[in-house]
Amino acid sequence: MVARYLPWVTIRKWTSTRAHRSRAEPEQLVLFKAHGGKRRNAGRKAKGGRAGSPHAARPVLKARYPVHVTLRAVDAVGSLRRRVTYQAIREATLTTARRENFRIVHLSIQRTHMHLIVEADDEVALAAGMQGFQISAAKHLNAAISKGRPGRRRRGAVFPDRYHAQIIKSPHQARHTLRYVLGNWRRHQEDQVAPMSSWTIDWFSSAAMFPDWQEYGDEEFLWRGPDTYDPLLVYRPRTWLLREGWKKTGSISYRDVPKATR
Repeated sequence: MVARYLPWVTIRKWTSTRAHRSRAEPEQLVLFKAHGGKRRNAGRKAKGGRAGSPHAARPVLKARYPVHVTLRAVDAVGSLRRRVTYQAIREATLTTARRENFRIVHLSIQRTHMHLIVEADDEVALAAGMQGFQISAAKHLNAAISKGRPGRRRRGAVFPDRYHAQIIKSPHQARHTLRYVLGNWRRHQEDQVAPMSSWTIDWFSSAAMFPDWQEYGDEEFLWRGPDTYDPLLVYRPRTWLLREGWKKTGSISYRDVPKATR
């Protein structure tokens, strides 16, 4: 039996198959094939048309409360929902997994931003863990989008503003956040674009690692990704809210289209 503190990536139990995708699919949607630098000007006001989280002191965080984090990327990076950017972000989850006081439980990659559900021992661990993830992700993303392009490697900022963090304190809020993050692709209507319209769950997320889909029943991990699919490295939750608490307010279906967070 896998210890609950080990990463989900060690669990590779799959019980069904999916049809192979055509090689004629656009590059952005062909996700998986066989096989930034430190942020500058930290603390300055974000540039661009959309302001992010204000530079205020982070609230006190207790280890029993998970956190919903939203992290936006600059336009120059392009869509994050590509094979090369997925692999770059996955590398950042591998780096972050070495931390003991900060854990990524779920991750959803959208075109312009990411949603994370994380656990941290306190607000200091949260800040350090997110900083480490952003530095690693920026480094790998800049390398990925520069590969094959003429000229110098891109070294600009990837995450120009502070992340938005919302502490989860109740079972209802925990269920709402899980449903929102794992189903975020349906909220952005990504499920209406081929070939994603044929997907049951979003393979640009950790949805395959979620063992409590309503449709599973007594079985786990019924959906198998492409043969070359490398899952994001996420952890089994330690907090009661993400393990059992959220179940007190209902189930979660892969068909759900989440509403906006509150």
